[in-house]
Amino acid sequence: MTGYDADLLVVGGGPAGLAAALYARRAGLSVVIAEPRGGPIDKACGEGLMPGGLARLRPLGVDPPGVAFRGIAYVDPAGRRAEAPFRSGPGRGVRRTQLHAALRTAASGVDWVPVRVEGLSQDAYGVTAAGLRTRWLIGADGLHSTVRRAIGVPARPGTPRRYGLRRHWRVAPWADVVEVYWAAHGEAYVTPVAEDLVGVAILYGRRGCSYTDLLAGFPALAARLRGAEPDGPVQGAGPLRQVVPTRVCGRVLLVGDAAGYEDALTGEGVSLALGQAEAAIGALAAGDPSGYEAAWHRVTRRYRWLTRGLVLGTRQRPARRLLVAGCRAAPGAFARVVNALAR
Repeated sequence: MTGYDADLLVVGGGPAGLAAALYARRAGLSVVIAEPRGGPIDKACGEGLMPGGLARLRPLGVDPPGVAFRGIAYVDPAGRRAEAPFRSGPGRGVRRTQLHAALRTAASGVDWVPVRVEGLSQDAYGVTAAGLRTRWLIGADGLHSTVRRAIGVPARPGTPRRYGLRRHWRVAPWADVVEVYWAAHGEAYVTPVAEDLVGVAILYGRRGCSYTDLLAGFPALAARLRGAEPDGPVQGAGPLRQVVPTRVCGRVLLVGDAAGYEDALTGEGVSLALGQAEAAIGALAAGDPSGYEAAWHRVTRRYRWLTRGLVLGTRQRPARRLLVAGCRAAPGAFARVVNALAR
């Protein structure tokens, strides 16, 4: 490895970047992570790990603490419910900070440089960034990736534009499923993450709304939270859909949210990040970085098709009003969709 500081530089120390580092180490590659933030990194997300995500974490030696949930429930404004249990075992509600801490512990032997990467250069033999020279670089630095901009890969917000806000509430979980409350203005996701704590994430389409006003639009949920104390600040993200034309540029690969994002509606973010990280490292280990593009499409295809269909299909208010009723009328179809996304 003459002339190189490592085989791989991973830019971004969130779940996608840490997973890439762990897969790289398993593949026998030397790896360095560039991440300026030292402590557990929080993020506005639903915090529900699907069964498939948990299955991907275990071989990496990661088993974060949390609360098991057995499936997904959709709830309409009248309180009617449609539930679909997982067939492959439970999912788990995990605080994002605890997931990150567990991944950091598993990656404790990986070299870490506490720098923010603002630019990079590459040639036919390697990549230079963060003062290091490596054979390859993975950009896992989020929805608005600086690596993506540095390599000249454009990204544009897709339509409809949607945003997300999340807050934790100090109250005992009242259900052993992730509840999704549907209303005209958006959806609210309730995930049990501790014996006395739930996370409530709201996805919506009109920018500039406050969390308090959005929550008031879910009367049944607001009633559940009445008297509960908020735990921590409101965190936000968006616009959520980011359309990215390619994930490979020479010796640089994009993983996780940096690689393009559809929507958080189906709760697969961590599972997808893990699958992409494994696929990217597989391509690098095979000496074929260009092969990652096709692998990314395979890993994300089911999520992109089903999520896009659900987002577009519920864009109009009449469809949103009828969604839960339709799921109740066709429970088998609802269960098939939920379990396809839970893999």
